[in-house]
Parts: sequence; structure tokens; C-alpha cells
Amino acid sequence: MARTQGSFSAGIMAAIRKRRPTVVNRDAAVSRGDIVIASYNIHKCVGTDGRFDPGRIAQVIGEIGADIVALQEADQRFGERAGLLDLEHLRREAHLVSVPISAFSEKGHGWHGNVLLLREGAVSDVRQLNLPGVEPRGALVVDLDLKAGPLRVIAAHLGLLRHSRARQAETILRVAADGVGRPTLLIGDLNEWRMGRRSSLSFLSPIFDPTHATVASFPSRFPLLPLDRVLGNPHHLVTSVSVHDTPLARVASDHLPVKASIDLKAALKEGGADDRAGLIDLERA
Repeated sequence: MARTQGSFSAGIMAAIRKRRPTVVNRDAAVSRGDIVIASYNIHKCVGTDGRFDPGRIAQVIGEIGADIVALQEADQRFGERAGLLDLEHLRREAHLVSVPISAFSEKGHGWHGNVLLLREGAVSDVRQLNLPGVEPRGALVVDLDLKAGPLRVIAAHLGLLRHSRARQAETILRVAADGVGRPTLLIGDLNEWRMGRRSSLSFLSPIFDPTHATVASFPSRFPLLPLDRVLGNPHHLVTSVSVHDTPLARVASDHLPVKASIDLKAALKEGGADDRAGLIDLERA
């Protein structure tokens, strides 16, 4: 027990030393007009004040202004597993549309609580993964065709147990490997604060670099731990990463959103792209 507590404390201290947001080439990213990506664990719309308020979450999503947003814990976990957000409100006010999936229930929004929102573009393929481990966990694998080119997004919420996360990371790597030249993002609450060899995310190397531009996102009132990540393949796909830290975001959920920019055009210059057959237009979905 003492060893476990010591390891946990050491991990927290390492996170504290890294808690300043890492921003890579932000000015260059803005001038290029990069695509803005975000990941947000909305904690079932329960804020740090204990109040259930989906409207606050929608406001924070609007504040972020991202082109693609991965949400975690967007459904009730038990019972009807009903969706907790007003997706029509998000479409109308934030201009974000939920990528169509087969939800757990008629009233649900997501897959194991995962929802992917998109501002514009087309969906060529969607897969819903069950991830191995003690807890029921899942991931969405979405192939997008955007104005800048093709992109694969793996939106995931990994487990609380290190051994489970390691197995889940291996499953995600197998999926990432069949991208046929598509630049790929892994985004979500990966539930890991450790760095280096002790990190369960080390299994993601070398396809993804789990040490790249980590930012502290949890707990939202005083962020210390980099639980939420945006990882790219190729590694230079992600050009900037920061937390979205506002007074509303600090109270709306126990996680702060993580916001990143990607330079898809530059990434495509070094690799191939899939064909564009069989697209699903989001505006018609």
C-alpha cells in the first residue's frame, strides 16, 4: 500500500511540474488556419458544485469554438442510458453535429458515453469498439473527409485501472494501423497521468507520442493531472495543445476541455490519403 501511495504521489509531483499548458507554434497554427480539435469529459453534466446543468456544458462547448469535439460521459451510465445534452441546441447555437452512431439505447447519444461532434465535412466510415478491461469502455473510430483532406479520429475514454488501459491502448493501435495513410488523431480522457515507462500509454509508441504537449486538465478547479490528450500520427500533425480554462469551464465539469490545432495539409504531404467513396454527408444525416 505504501509503495502504491508513493508511486501515486510521485506521479502527481511530476504532473505539477508540467502543469503549465504546453503550446507549440500557436501563432503559426492560427495563421495557417489549422483545424481546431477539442476533447471534453463533461462528467455527465454534473459540475464541481454538484449541480446537474447541461446548459453550462453547452456554453463551454460554444466557448471553445472547435471544429471537431470529442465528448466523454455524455450519457447516463445505467438505466436508460439516455443522452444528457440537447444535440439540436448544439447544432443550432454551436454549429456542431453529432456523428451518427448506433447508441446503446433509443434515448442515448453516445457509445460508452463517447460522442463526436463535427462542424463540417463528411463521414466515410464509423466503427464502434468495445475496449477490453474490467470496466465497460469503448471508442469511436471515425474516418472523416474534410476540406483539407482525409482524417481518422479515434475518440476514447480509457479505464481507471492501469492494466486495462494498457490492453485498451494495444487495441487502439491495431485500429490505427489500418488507416491506409490517413493522418490519425487519438483524443479523449485517457485516464493516465504517469509519464515514461510507467505510463500505460507507453504502449502507444511509436505510432503516437504520449509525451507530446501534455497539459493538466484535472481536476478543473486546480488542474494537476494530464488525463485528457490529443495525440497525432504523424506526430507533427498536432501543432498546438492547451487547456480551455475559463471561470465557467472550472465549474461546469471536473475536467477542463483540452484544445488543439492540427495542420492536416502538412501531414498529408508526407503520406497518402484514402479515396472518398461512400461518404455520408452530415448535413443530410
